Amino acid sequence: MPWDERTRMDQRVRFIGALSSCAYTMTELCRAFGISRKTGYKWAERYGEEGPDGLKDRSRAPKSCPHRTESRCEQALLEARRKHPLWGPRKLLVVLKRRHPHWPWPASSTAGEILKRHGLVQPRRRRRRHPPPLKPVIEARQPNDLWTADFKGEFRMDDRRLCYPLTVADRMSRYLLGCEGKSSVACIGVQPVFERLFAEYGLPAKILTDGGSPFACPSSPRRLSRLSVWWVQLGIEPVLIEPGHPEQNGCHERMHRTLKAATARPPASGMQSQQRVFDHFRKEYNEQRPHESLQMRPPAELYTPSRRAYTQARPDVTYPGHYEVRRVRPKGDIKWRGSLLFVSKTLARQPVGLEETDDGLWSLYFGPLLLGRYDQRDQCLDLM
Repeated sequence: MPWDERTRMDQRVRFIGALSSCAYTMTELCRAFGISRKTGYKWAERYGEEGPDGLKDRSRAPKSCPHRTESRCEQALLEARRKHPLWGPRKLLVVLKRRHPHWPWPASSTAGEILKRHGLVQPRRRRRRHPPPLKPVIEARQPNDLWTADFKGEFRMDDRRLCYPLTVADRMSRYLLGCEGKSSVACIGVQPVFERLFAEYGLPAKILTDGGSPFACPSSPRRLSRLSVWWVQLGIEPVLIEPGHPEQNGCHERMHRTLKAATARPPASGMQSQQRVFDHFRKEYNEQRPHESLQMRPPAELYTPSRRAYTQARPDVTYPGHYEVRRVRPKGDIKWRGSLLFVSKTLARQPVGLEETDDGLWSLYFGPLLLGRYDQRDQCLDLM
């Protein structure tokens, strides 16, 4: 025997039919159908005014919504999103509020729902994230205290050649100082970029990089490379993150994610056109794009050039008067009291200083960097 299935419309039709027969009172019918007398009179009134169509369900949406986002605000938000497809609702609202400060802008959550409703938000796959181990992070209190530099992962342009974007940024203000497309990571192409940046913005106190080429050399003490040796000559301290811990340069890595999405998807036809894309991104990133870590201000509002001017002359590194100074020979060794001590070929023709810290125990420095310890008693040089 099949189930006796009845829809709400069937129940209403049966209710009206029983009411029209005048065999039952309204109270009896409402009790039999399990509804209140108010509901019974409602359906009887609707049937009398509209006929069978009056028994259909009606929309429960409110006739008016005083807090609904105005159409002009919604259209401006959609246009800004189409112009900046990588900006989220918070960044878009900051720019729009500056442009139209008296408009009734919605909350960022409402703006996000508007973008989603119009298909301008791509769903993301949620990944389980494991918090990285806590590592010491160098903080910058003012501009040029610390610059960060790195190579964004290479990608192929339309002409099938590889592009290696070199990026340099100021840690405190997040100002993107340079973004240059290179055909390789060789030092010969990197040093001219830093020369131009030093001439334009002055010298920073420190530069933070990873341990890859050309920023570091694994076989050299303190992983010094020819590039970082040049920085020490200019009075800049090179700082390296620990191997396998990119989170120590997390601000720079996060900028790379935005850079890749904006400039390499899709890539340009060649290096010149790709560089134009990089320049456009850098201008927008510095002058227009709000940054949450800067209280939604663009980096250009906070960055100021360094007071330390750059000169092309390479002065020798100087040491205090009580240091024993030796110049590294072309083969990488120094002459010390009748014997040769190998230091590094990277420091060829550079002066190094030895400070006696105990009887027969010496500390070897290159500028402010401690390279190792020399024990004169067993003639052992322990490099770092």
